[in-house]
Amino acid sequence: MKKIASCSFGKDSLAAIIVSEENGIHIDEAVYCRIMFDNEISAEPPEHEAFIHEVAIPKLEKDYGIKTTIVQAKETYCERFFTVYQRVGKVGQIYGFPMRRGAWCNSHLKLRPIADWKRDAGDYITVVGIAADETERIERKTVQGKLLPLVEHGINEARAFDICKKAGLLSPAYSKGRTRLGCWFCHNQRIAELRRLRKEHPELWDKLLQLDKVSPCRFTQRATVGDFEERFSQEDRQITLFDYFG
Repeated sequence: MKKIASCSFGKDSLAAIIVSEENGIHIDEAVYCRIMFDNEISAEPPEHEAFIHEVAIPKLEKDYGIKTTIVQAKETYCERFFTVYQRVGKVGQIYGFPMRRGAWCNSHLKLRPIADWKRDAGDYITVVGIAADETERIERKTVQGKLLPLVEHGINEARAFDICKKAGLLSPAYSKGRTRLGCWFCHNQRIAELRRLRKEHPELWDKLLQLDKVSPCRFTQRATVGDFEERFSQEDRQITLFDYFG
């Protein structure tokens, strides 16, 4: 039965592929779900987007003979954001930012296109990149039809970093202390990542601020993007004053 790797091109999913190949288990295909913010901008941090298409996909094919299949929803994040409700109680209101639970971004932009791909995929075993020290995820993913090579070989997240780096497959998005990658507009990300986005990619941060002005619901359960902007601006002023008077 063919083996297909679910690949985000983060350290764990790539390490799972590398470890499988090094232990005699060939991966027949890597499947990547690409999410788009709008028709031109990807959900990935720009440095990770470039790594995926310019480095990782070509290298998987050249070094391991693994073809990457990209699946993608027909709509973008912004298109769903501005979709107007038709049901009673919210008729005429746009979706706005996803809710924390049952988020439409996951169901519409990721799960649906993957489900469409699965219908024609035939029988296969999924190779999943979960590290040996991710105990909660291991329990959920240890089911029939899934292989967890990092767990099987006792490889934790720190070793996954090393494996990818040695193979020339470590995304530069990890270079400034990141341990996790995800959509740059994700409402579930840590405040530190929002602060990083504002500092390193102000053009993307500005797009979130623009959406924030029209969203009928807050960006997170308790705060708007504007709230975070005010908080980060205050932090900047405090740093400036400290440098001036310090």
